[in-house]
Amino acid sequence: MTKVQSDFLRRSNIVATDTDFSNLKHLVISGFKSDAFIDKFYMVRAPGLTTLELSNNSIDDNGAQTLAEGLKTNRTLITLGLQSNQIGNNGAQALAEALNFNKTLTALDLQHNRIAYQGMLALRPKRGTISLYLSDNSITEDGFDMLSEALNHISSLIWLNLQDCKIGDDGAHTLAQVLKTNKTVEIMDLSANSIGANGAQALAEALKINQALTTLNLDYNSIGANGAQALAEALKINQALTTLNLDNNSIGANGAQALAEALKTNSTVVTLNLRCNNIGDDGAKPLVQALKTNKTVATLNLDYNSIGASGAQALAEALKTNRTLTTLSISSQYNTKDD
Repeated sequence: MTKVQSDFLRRSNIVATDTDFSNLKHLVISGFKSDAFIDKFYMVRAPGLTTLELSNNSIDDNGAQTLAEGLKTNRTLITLGLQSNQIGNNGAQALAEALNFNKTLTALDLQHNRIAYQGMLALRPKRGTISLYLSDNSITEDGFDMLSEALNHISSLIWLNLQDCKIGDDGAHTLAQVLKTNKTVEIMDLSANSIGANGAQALAEALKINQALTTLNLDYNSIGANGAQALAEALKINQALTTLNLDNNSIGANGAQALAEALKTNSTVVTLNLRCNNIGDDGAKPLVQALKTNKTVATLNLDYNSIGASGAQALAEALKTNRTLTTLSISSQYNTKDD
């Protein structure tokens, strides 16, 4: 048995039997409306379990505390998914304490829970943590200060997901300071965080120095043309970033023009998402000129950008000579921000 999912569990009542779990590697239980089934026995009676996914099960602090007890002695679990539950500060603190004993867990997903500052204070990344997902939690400015301080001392974290954590420009500034010295984080998701031009400018300054980050997701923010121009200047210097997502950021034609100029010299960006930015023909045409010389961009998303016939024709001309672009999306050419 390699994988057990919730529909099978419901039919077989496996959670209430003495079934042999000795060969179990991956366990997925999702969609229960109660955490009454939660028991550390999964980790005790499944000595080879490496992945435990328990999303959307109404797990509260008590359930998290029970799981934490199991984690203290477990020696095999690598990934623990607890997204979309009801875990608050007490549950987060219990899990954090367990991580002081556990030596194998590298990925912890706590997206869409109820963790605030005190929980974040306890859950600061531990040595050995590779991926930390904290999106859609109520992390305050103090929480970000604490997280940033922890990142300065952790040498293993690769993936940090802070989507929809309301960090704003102040939080972006704090994280930008971390990025100037951090040498391990490769993927950072800051989407839907009310980051404006000021925050984008701070991140851009960090990108001029940072040579570790390969993916930056800023979709559904409000960086505007000024923020895009700052990032464009950073791309002229940065030699690490391969994916930049600016979907829904109101960069307009001026922002697109700045990014196009950067693409003429940048040799690392492979994926650029400019969906829903109202760049129009005036923004599309400079991008076309950049594509004629750029040798690295393979994926470009220009959906929902009010690009008309002349912009589309210019793109078609560029494709006659460009041999790098493999994916181009230009659907629904009318302005529908947040659509």
